[in-house]
Amino acid sequence: MPLPKSPMGCPMDAILRLLMGPWTTYILWVLRNHGPTRFGALKRHVAGISAKMLTERLRLLESADVIARTYTPTIPPQVTYALTSRGEELSEVFRSLDAIARRWRDEDAKRGRKAA
Repeated sequence: MPLPKSPMGCPMDAILRLLMGPWTTYILWVLRNHGPTRFGALKRHVAGISAKMLTERLRLLESADVIARTYTPTIPPQVTYALTSRGEELSEVFRSLDAIARRWRDEDAKRGRKAA
């Protein structure tokens, strides 16, 4: 599935709509930091997400070719998720956002603001 078309014609709008879905950035962060991860482990790393929501998000990311799903027919079956080359391209963006988020958090702490 290609990225959704932007009604505004803005190229960033489509990718941001994909990434800003509930839990999506956290799922990608876990896969980036832990590498290929089985469903159960991914669910444990993304505390608070339901199995239904995790499945929905993973299917969406897989259909956009951001992650890959590998099925191994064992008993029990093993399903592993990993970033694709498209997903890996987002690593630099996430590194930059992480640096900004940490800096802003530290600046806010110095000013006595509570984190959102």
